[in-house]
Parts: sequence; C-alpha cells; structure tokens
Amino acid sequence: MSIVTVQLGQCGNQVGHELLDVICNDAQEGQRKVYSSASCERFFHQSTHGELVARAVLIDMEPKVINQSISRAAKSGRWRYGEASHFSQKQGSGNNWANGYCVHGPRHRAVVEELVRREVERCDRLAGLMAMMSVAGGTGSGVGTYVTECLRDIYPKSFILNHLTWPYGTGEVIVQNYNSVLTLAHLYQLSDAILVHENDTVHRVCSQLLNIKHISFSDVNRVIAHQLGSVLQPALTADSHGVYSRNPLGELVSALACHPEYKLLSVSTIPQMASSSIAYSTFSWPSLLKHLRQMLISNTKMEEGIDWQVCPPAASERSRSLTAPSFNRSLANLLILRGKDVYSAETGGFEDPALYTSWLSSEAAFNLWKSPVPFNKYEKCATLVSNSQALLKPLDNMVGKAWNMFASRAYIHQYVKFGISEEDFLDSFTSLEQVISSYSQLS
Repeated sequence: MSIVTVQLGQCGNQVGHELLDVICNDAQEGQRKVYSSASCERFFHQSTHGELVARAVLIDMEPKVINQSISRAAKSGRWRYGEASHFSQKQGSGNNWANGYCVHGPRHRAVVEELVRREVERCDRLAGLMAMMSVAGGTGSGVGTYVTECLRDIYPKSFILNHLTWPYGTGEVIVQNYNSVLTLAHLYQLSDAILVHENDTVHRVCSQLLNIKHISFSDVNRVIAHQLGSVLQPALTADSHGVYSRNPLGELVSALACHPEYKLLSVSTIPQMASSSIAYSTFSWPSLLKHLRQMLISNTKMEEGIDWQVCPPAASERSRSLTAPSFNRSLANLLILRGKDVYSAETGGFEDPALYTSWLSSEAAFNLWKSPVPFNKYEKCATLVSNSQALLKPLDNMVGKAWNMFASRAYIHQYVKFGISEEDFLDSFTSLEQVISSYSQLS
C-alpha cells in the first residue's frame, strides 16, 4: 500500500524532500530486495523509463523552494518528483494563517485537489495521506490546514497523518503563536494523528549529539527526516507472520491514536551521532533500550538530557498537574527496532503498566515493530513514537503566549481583514484548552 505525501509551504517542502531522500538511500543500500520493494511501493512509483518518481505533491505560494526541491531530487540521480506534481504562485501568504486559509487555499482548491487525485490514482492501494507543514508561517499552516480539510472531505475513509514542525520558542515569526493555535485547533478535528517535531529539540540534537557548529535549517531537516524515516520504513508487526507491514499509517494510527481526545505524537530516536563517529561505536540492545525508556520517562529527546532520578510514581500518586514533577505519563507507545540481532532485544521495560494511563492496559497501550535491516548506516537503532504528555508543556506555553497577545488585541486586525473573527480565535483557544486538560489529567 502506498502513501501520498503532500508537502506544504517552505518547511513542508524542505522536510519532505529530505525524508524522501533518506528513504530512497536507505532502500537502495545493499542487497535488500524485499525490503527495498516494500519501501519503494510506499513512497515511489516507476516511470516508463524505470525511474523512481515520488508519490508526492508540492504546494507553496512562492516557487523558490519547490524549484530547489525538484532540482535537488533530479540531480541525485536516484529519484525525482513528477513533472506535473507541483503548484506555486508568485506571492506568499505573508506569515498570516488567515491569508493562507481564507484566500490562497480556496482560490487554488481545484488545482490542488486535481494534483492529489492524480497521485492517489497511481496507487494500486492507498494507505493514506501524509501532509507535511510548519505551524508558524502562513502557507504551511493556513493553506496546509485548508488542504487537509479538503482531503478529509474527498477521502473521508482514508488515514490522514499531519506532520508538523513546531517553531523555535524564541520566535521565528511575531504571530507564530496565533498561527499555531489556529492550525492545531483545526487539525485536531480533521487529522487521525498529528506527529510533531519541535525545532528547539532538534536544534539541540544537532548541537550536542551531531557536534554541528553552525546549524542550518538543512541540518535540522535532516534530523527530522532521519527520525521520520525510521518510523515509516518497512517493519514487521507482532502479527505480520514475517511479511512487512502493508499499511504503515493505518497501523501507526491504530497503535497510538486510540481516542479522539489524544492525537499528539512525539518521536525519540537512539542512537544519534555524527556520521564520522558511527564506525567507531558499538551498541547493545539492553543499553539502547534502557536509555530510551528513561528518555521517555523523563521526557527528553537525547541521552545527555536523561534524568535518572525520575521514575514512575506509585498508583496512589498518579494524579498530577502541569507544575508537578516531570514524570511523563503515556497513553500509548510504539517501539520500532531496526538492525542486527533485533529479535534478541528484550522490550519488557516498555510494557510496565506504571508507564501508562490506568484506563488502558499496557498490552493494548504498547506496540512493537521490528526489522532486521539496519537503518541509515546504524547497525542498531531504536525509535519510540509516543502519545504521551511530552508535548503538554510546549502546547501550554504556546497557547499562553497566544492568549496574552489576543488579550491585548495585538495584530488581530491582520486576521480579521481576511475573514477570521475574534470568535474563531476563541473557539480555537477553547479547543486547545480541552486538549491541554485531557493530557494533563492522564493518570
């Protein structure tokens, strides 16, 4: 089954290109016939000349980044984008969600829907759609939300996963918190699951683990692509009987987003290191999984940030608030192991009921995927996709900052003039306050 990727805005197109490049490189490395075939079926189709063509649609209101992505893919010599799989205009959305959602989205709806329809019809069987976007700007967030709304209308029974890149907390755009609130509130009603990468967290990975001195957006995007690729590449599920998973989006959603109040997913990957260090490093499954479990518990995305003092509380201490100690309660976790001796890995630590909410059994809350094929040059690697309280604090901070601006009516007129009312803002705040409340009360 195949995934159609919809790349939206500057960030979505850059991350989407890096993801497809990582997947293509990984699939074509070594003698991996069955693995490679399953991977390519998901993300590429073959042209009449045998070339790998991405099952992707590229959308932006400015042409520069789309042109760069198309050119870089073609120059790789391994894969390319479709010749008529993209759409752009000459004028962006001005970092204004309302401009993207109310103006650009409706204006170009027909052409975007046609591009997606063509890619869907090239699939023998559609596993789902993955929309990749930022929440900070105008096109990725505003047009991205509108396009997701259209996709839900056209494909009501298909799985839709939104991948969101969360802006730096120090600020990339003055109104980024408004854009983020409006995006998340709308997507919560449309998407089956929302997978989030925080730029601040990925930046620390680049600095502290990869030892990159002058970090660029390309460096950040490559880390995101590595983590996403480790989730989306073929793997064996518990009941797959030795056959690679056919519907990765459906199984991801089924494993992690089992309740409509809880759709926010985060990703942790171990190990992560500079490519020059990989050849001189050895890894054992017990060590990797011990560290990854504690990363989950203490809510950190890097080994360097692990707090070994944090442990699951007793049943009598399960209720907590946003200001309580940092134990990270999970609703559901998906552990994905790839590489050498993968079947010998002991994963019982992730089945501990103390990690999970009391109203869902750990057997239902924990899922495990495995693949003996190494991923992206790592002999062994483990990835954890978690529906937990990991995003509770950043979400609460973002909503708080947006509310403070809204209370003083800062920049509201910029949204009103494109058709977003103060009531729309209030509805979005109310929706996200409910999400915050639901996650904070996990026990």
